[in-house]
Amino acid sequence: MPGNPREMITMAERRFPARIRIGVPPGGFGQRYTEMTAWLDANCGADGWAMTPSGVRGVLNDAVSIYFLDATLASAFVARWCAGSRAETDGGVFKVRDDEPKARIGAAPHRTP
Repeated sequence: MPGNPREMITMAERRFPARIRIGVPPGGFGQRYTEMTAWLDANCGADGWAMTPSGVRGVLNDAVSIYFLDATLASAFVARWCAGSRAETDGGVFKVRDDEPKARIGAAPHRTP
């Protein structure tokens, strides 16, 4: 992987057709970063995604771009990791949620007559 951020972005844009931008919280991602990258590896494969800086010119580390091979995976990431019940953006970037999504409650077993 190249060390120049511009080159990293160019390579990711060529390889991956889907991109989302996420705003970095004021205190950084913290433990969420490890959890998010583990989720990305498990769901997209280690070579099925890329993350690059995506800041506004002159502002360091205010946003990151995550690139995906498929828009469905990008949508699943937003549903799992981004705040809000709908995919809304704040200034063009998604906000990372502070809580966990609600656990799925399975249907009770049923009997067929």
